[in-house]
This record gives sequence, structure tokens and C-alpha cells, in this order.
Amino acid sequence: MKKYLLYILVLGVVVTGGIYFKKQKLPEKAVVYKTTFESDEYVRFDMEAYDSILQNYWAPHSQYDLANFFKLALEKASGKTYTLASSTREATAEMLSMAIKEATTTEAKKNIALNTLIVTLYNLQPIGRNGILSTQEETALRQNVANIDTTKNLYQNLGLEKGATAEEVIKAFEKKDSELKASTSPTAKAEREQLAYTKNVLTNPQSKTLYDQAGVEPTIFVHKLGNTLYFYISKISPTTFGEFAIAIDNASTTQNLNSMILDVRGNVGGSLDFLQNFLGLFVGPNQYAFDLFHQGDYQVQRTVQPKYPLLDRYKEIAIITDNMTQSTAELTAATFKRLHLAKTVGTNTRGWGTVENTYPLNTAIDPKVKYTLLLVNSITLRDDNQSIEGLGVDPDVRTTDKTWKNKLISTFNTTSLIDALKQTAGSAPLK
Repeated sequence: MKKYLLYILVLGVVVTGGIYFKKQKLPEKAVVYKTTFESDEYVRFDMEAYDSILQNYWAPHSQYDLANFFKLALEKASGKTYTLASSTREATAEMLSMAIKEATTTEAKKNIALNTLIVTLYNLQPIGRNGILSTQEETALRQNVANIDTTKNLYQNLGLEKGATAEEVIKAFEKKDSELKASTSPTAKAEREQLAYTKNVLTNPQSKTLYDQAGVEPTIFVHKLGNTLYFYISKISPTTFGEFAIAIDNASTTQNLNSMILDVRGNVGGSLDFLQNFLGLFVGPNQYAFDLFHQGDYQVQRTVQPKYPLLDRYKEIAIITDNMTQSTAELTAATFKRLHLAKTVGTNTRGWGTVENTYPLNTAIDPKVKYTLLLVNSITLRDDNQSIEGLGVDPDVRTTDKTWKNKLISTFNTTSLIDALKQTAGSAPLK
């Protein structure tokens, strides 16, 4: 089984190779632009973004007038009124060229091009979900998705150097916890909770190794509640899949486990690849997982991983949600409901049903900054084929109802699972 576990944890291998070519001097070719207006780099910058939006943005072209979006954005950015001859690409480039020619400095030209694009992206549906990122902002975004917080140092919380032993961690924890216990500070309770979390991360061999090597904190917290295995999945990161598989493997020697809780309250989601891999553990590879809606087409996504036999004994699964469960986390809830793998308990999820991706811009308007578009590429769907965006995923048992605990009995069959849900669904997630 250990060998099998190692197999499912391998998500991909990249092989690189190189071929040497003798450099040949080629005749220079004249640069050809799509329109004459794009010989100006500031116009070209906006029009490259224009093309990328048309190709990669989720909505069908018939549902929005991109040229008019640029017109309104240009007028807001410049404070002037401009005429758009037609809703064509060439007319858009001509309008931008006129505005940029009126600017008298390089900085002013850059600001018009950049601010026009910022406003255009902001106003694309869902409003505020599309944008433009500098290199630094894109790096921060990717670190956030990878669950890496460069501003945080768990060892520093305990006054220790990185790599301190578990014994040193426990000793430092006990000292600081004792001091906070005697403190009358209103923040002492929260600080003690953070210290306890720090101690748990740095004394668990697996999470400590992960943190020491990559700066990644755990995303899964596991508890045994009777015959139910409870998972609090705080976030979806590149390590979440592996953490789950290891936890299932560790629990394989525990007798009589028959049900599972996946608590995704407060989970803001993460990479969509997680769900295709995670679902595969339950149903096997190349099975239908979910659809993505992109420019009028429904794109079927399939599972990747082989079925994990150690999951077979968990006959019933409950997923706990709240109004801050979003993105991949709420799509996970919707997918498990659609495939009758789980039922949900809690409240409606947030309704953040978009899949974003980044698209670099090659045209440079600042020698110090490279820009990348952040676009909503696809819309995700609920178990009833309605868009998750703005609606969220409805729970099977709504914990805001006064009789929700009684409804558990008619929704689930496993006594241990019902008892565990009564214990957890109405209170904060267990860490």
C-alpha cells in the first residue's frame, strides 16, 4: 500500500532536453502590425490585451461589446470624450491612437494605456474579477495559491531559529503559553491559539518537513470522531492532495472507520487541478468530473488519478460548507453532490464560480515592469447545471434551520456520522 501511495502522489514529471543549432544570420524582416496605429507601443499594448481578452475571456463575444468597454474606459482614464467609429478592432486602435497622441509625455502616454486597460478589465463580468498584474503581483498571487506566506515565520513566533527540533519547539511553546495564560491582554486568547497551531505544525514530522523545505503550512487537519474520519481542509494548495492521501494511509490501521466529513468552511479554493486528482481517488481515472463553460461551449473535465482502495470503507461522506466556501472548494461540494458521493451540511457557499488564469503581455510600456492579464477563463456549474457564480451551492441540510440536527437523521444513515455532524457542523472547524 505504501508503494501505491507513492504512485498516486506523483502528479507529473517534466523531462527537458536540448538540441544545439548553429546560429545562422537571417535577413531582417519588416515588422508588420495588425493596424498602422499599432506601430505605437502604447496602442499595441492595449490591442494585444484586446486580442487576449477576445481569445481567453469566458463570455461569448456576442454577449459584450469589447470596443465600447475600451471607449468608456479611455474616457474615464483621460477625462475626455472620444468617438468610436464602429465596434471593430481597427476602430478601437484608431481611437486609442488619437488619445495617446494627445499625451505630451512618455509617462502620460503610459498612464493612458495602462489605466484604460485597468478600467476595461475591472468592468468585465464578474465585475472586479479580471485585472492586470505586475511581475511582483503575479509572483505574490502564485505564492498565495501555493500556500506560501513570505511575511510569516512560525519559528519566529516561538523565538526560535529555523529548523529547531521538536523538543526545542515544545519547550519554547510551554514558556510562551505560560506567559500568555497569566496575561490580561484582550489578544492573549488568540495569541495562545496561534501558538498552539505553531507547535502542532512544527512538532508533526510531516508538516515540519514541508514547512522547513518549502515554507508551506498544512492545509488539512484530521480528527477521529467515533467511527468517522473528520478532515478540516482550510485551503486548497499543491500539497493538499498529498496531505489527504497520507492521512488516509495513516488511518488505514484504525479499526471500524466507516464514514467521512470534509469540512471546507472558509476555504477560498485554489488550483482547479486539485479536484480532478482528488475525485479520481474515489471514482478512478478518466471519469466525468465536471463541466467548464467557456465562450458558449461546455468543456468536460475528467479525473486523473487511479481509485484509492483505502477509501472504499468510507460508505458515507458529508461535506460541511458556509458562505465563505468558494471557488474550487464549492465546485468540489457541487461535484460530489452531482455524483451522489456526498451530501452537504451548512449554508449556501459564496457563489464564486469562476476559473481565472494569467496571460502575459509581450508588449513593453515600462522597462522595469512586465505585465500579465488575469482573466476569468471559465464559469463553473452547480449540480443542477446552474452557474455557481452568484448562486453558490445549496446545502442538503441547512444549519440555520432550528431543526437541522433532526434533519440529519433523515439525510444520513450512519450513526457515527450523524453524531459527528451534530458535534462539528454548528461550531468552528476543528484544527
